[in-house]
Amino acid sequence: MKTMLISTLWLALCAMTAEGKTEVSREPFGKMPDGTPVEIFTLTSGNVEARIMTYGAILVSLKAPDRKGRLANIVLGYDTLAPYIANNQSDKPAYFGAIIGRYANRIANGKFTLEGKQYSVPINNGKNSLHGGPNGFYNVLWKAKPIADGVELSYLSKDGEAGYPGNLAVTVRYTLVGDALQIAYSATTDKPTVVNLTNHSYWNLAGRGNPSILDHQLTLRASRFTPADSGLIPTGELRAVQSTPLDFRQTARIGERIDASYEQLKFGQGYDHNWALDGEAGTLREAAELYEPGSGRVLEVLTTEPGIQFYSGNFLDGSPYPRRSALCLETQHFPDSPNHPDFPSTELKPGQGFQSVTVFRFSTR
Repeated sequence: MKTMLISTLWLALCAMTAEGKTEVSREPFGKMPDGTPVEIFTLTSGNVEARIMTYGAILVSLKAPDRKGRLANIVLGYDTLAPYIANNQSDKPAYFGAIIGRYANRIANGKFTLEGKQYSVPINNGKNSLHGGPNGFYNVLWKAKPIADGVELSYLSKDGEAGYPGNLAVTVRYTLVGDALQIAYSATTDKPTVVNLTNHSYWNLAGRGNPSILDHQLTLRASRFTPADSGLIPTGELRAVQSTPLDFRQTARIGERIDASYEQLKFGQGYDHNWALDGEAGTLREAAELYEPGSGRVLEVLTTEPGIQFYSGNFLDGSPYPRRSALCLETQHFPDSPNHPDFPSTELKPGQGFQSVTVFRFSTR
């Protein structure tokens, strides 16, 4: 696991966007079925407000202004705790706003080999493991405390949990500075293990409840993607996006090619693929830009991760949000990396530290 290189880009972003001190508050947000209290933290900076709860370390809402200054929540989710628990514990969770781990995305056949030993993890997506299985990090209660400009959440994933080796101590820090929300991840382990962490927020820049993201315009800073089989497991190839419907190097309307006659789109029922980002992994760099013409809202995504999964909400089923009513931009390592030695490694050893940073920056035009 490559250690994140120090970058001055986030400091520069802070300098450009700072508009006074971020207010951080906390309050109760219901109780787990066993009676354990759940809290929600509200971060307010300028015109942007982010709310994060301790169950699943979930980004519950993100309010940002449109070009006329009108605020709207631009992520999918619920207003109370109970539906989050019901959805996350269902057979087909949507993972609204959650932190995903130990391993974001898919592991083929729920198996991988590490230092000569084979491990089996829960199968919950066809014949594969998805997002850490049915009791992944999205479905646990995190400890939390306020920090400057944000909230720090921590969770100890014990040795053998969901089949993964090692006691993995994970920390996630959400901080809001001006119009930029940063998510900083870190982890340590006492045994060799694999780790891949991301945030699974669904974005609709027109506002939660709008029926479609097909008119959103997307740019991805990626010249290659990882083609997948019919189960959405990478084949191991790194394919050029040029001359394919997955080429977003130049800004394109999402609905323009989403139903094109292209095998990869048929497998995903739309976009549900990992792009290999340009630039050096481990450095904070631009990954994506999303624009919604009606509201004028712009979302810029910067990350230290090597990849980004663009998912166009193809499997949302109307309970309560309809198909393609939001999209995910999940910064992460590649799917099924433990089974592909040529992919960037997701192995973490004792004495090493996992670090990753993603920034979501909001503006209008």
